[in-house]
Amino acid sequence: MEAEICGCDELKSSMSRRRLLGRTLAVGAGAALTGLVSEGLSTQLAFAAEAYAGDTLVVLSLRGGFDGLSAIAPIGDPDYYKARPGIALPKSQVIAGDGTFGLHPALAPLLPMWSGGNLAAVHAVGQPNPTRSHFAAMEEMERAAAGTSVRSGWLDRMLGMTGSKAPLAGVAMGDAMPARIFSGPSADVSMASVDKFMLAGESAKRPIAAALRKMYADAPPLLAAPALAADAALTANTPLKAVAYTPANGAVYPATELGAALKDVARLIKSNVGLAAAAVDSGDWDMHEGLGTAVKGQRMYDNLYEVSLALAAFAADMGPDGMKNVTLVTISEFGRRVAENGSRGVDHGHGNAMLLMGGGVRGGKVYAAWPTLAPGALADGDLAATTDYRAVIGEILQKRCGFGALDEVFPSIAPSDFGLAAAR
Repeated sequence: MEAEICGCDELKSSMSRRRLLGRTLAVGAGAALTGLVSEGLSTQLAFAAEAYAGDTLVVLSLRGGFDGLSAIAPIGDPDYYKARPGIALPKSQVIAGDGTFGLHPALAPLLPMWSGGNLAAVHAVGQPNPTRSHFAAMEEMERAAAGTSVRSGWLDRMLGMTGSKAPLAGVAMGDAMPARIFSGPSADVSMASVDKFMLAGESAKRPIAAALRKMYADAPPLLAAPALAADAALTANTPLKAVAYTPANGAVYPATELGAALKDVARLIKSNVGLAAAAVDSGDWDMHEGLGTAVKGQRMYDNLYEVSLALAAFAADMGPDGMKNVTLVTISEFGRRVAENGSRGVDHGHGNAMLLMGGGVRGGKVYAAWPTLAPGALADGDLAATTDYRAVIGEILQKRCGFGALDEVFPSIAPSDFGLAAAR
């Protein structure tokens, strides 16, 4: 089977334009107010509680369609090897194997977290009403309200439920373009980095922030709120920029966009600015060809290794005590098909795997209602999704973030009952 034609070149072009525009707007706090874009401002901003006492939730989006069957290989399922004769992960190469699943060797930097019980995986997860369109799947993944008319992003709804007033409570880090996952009434920001977050054109000779503050001082609250939120975010960020940041515990972040973004997330958390939710992106997972075998220099190996280095550095930087109050989850718009194609890659699929990392995670294992990869168990050639990804996050929201009912964040979704996290 040859690689499918799916419009992925358009995806690459779109994401490149997004990055280019992001760099252009990286110093524009107005563009960085993600929660205020096309949604208006909710009164929850003015009447929210003072503090949020749950875990900081860090959401790492693996853009392009992550191949969970490569990262968390079902080595105990014989149909895995039948479907992928050229790219399946050999049993002899997995790490942390339990006879049913095994981790890709490129995840070795995370092995201490896995062995220490602070890293876990959930397999056969997916979205309802699956689609193989990157754009439709990303939109639904970030809206997370299938079958409803809700248009906001689920992290924005989560942020609203925390009741936090902190101006840096919600941050999309590493790209100054507003993130759809944060779209909605809560006041969130996107920033290219902590050190580059400022108003475009701001200088000693051009005090734009001061002029903005004066301009809106007597404006009606509804009109003034976006500008005042921008000013509050800039003010909260200023002390951080004044002091050079050195990662703790000998942590060394890789010189990648993801490494830089996670370093800044750690910086915000440890600075006690009230960060409740952060969104970070990692791209280049759309591997229709040349996914490669499990050795250095191959595409999947190298991508997984870069992500593993960044996550391991983040965990080391935070330290055991810091990670007690942090949960990181990975999501992706869809998985890949079970069978490899004629280009030694895998096309758009459905069921996938998620990683969960944090002090409250009951790790060292793969959680799954495994449907098997037998031909009769597949969903149109794909791994069937037996667990809604929102249910996994829902269990985290209840046990680690102090939420009760989930309807305000994920309408009509009950949390998973895997027991994958300890209650705070």
